[in-house]
Amino acid sequence: QVQLVEFGGGSVQAGGSLRLSCAASRYGVSMGWFRQAPGKEREGVAVITNNGATSYADSVKGRFTISKDNAKTTLNLQMSSLKPEDTAMYYCAADDKWTTRLRVSDFGYWGQGTQVTVSS
Repeated sequence: QVQLVEFGGGSVQAGGSLRLSCAASRYGVSMGWFRQAPGKEREGVAVITNNGATSYADSVKGRFTISKDNAKTTLNLQMSSLKPEDTAMYYCAADDKWTTRLRVSDFGYWGQGTQVTVSS
């Protein structure tokens, strides 16, 4: 089992930055951030594996950075140049399989989510 608790969401104006964090009871082999906007399906944002491999959705490449703080067992997502279309509930996820795919079905452990709202 992996317990995940996200924090750091909030409201920001377009062009601003936010840092999301996810406190984990332990790391999975793969850790990821996903998001779900109202009326839309949950989608992958970024994934990082135990050997440091990363992948990003095209929509966030160059703006978001996923990282792990091993001393605190915390997964981070640094978001910059935020756009209104980044508005969503953001979820932390983990799995004990190695994957860099941004696929919801590849992850078995989920947090409760933290809301990010970007205003224009």
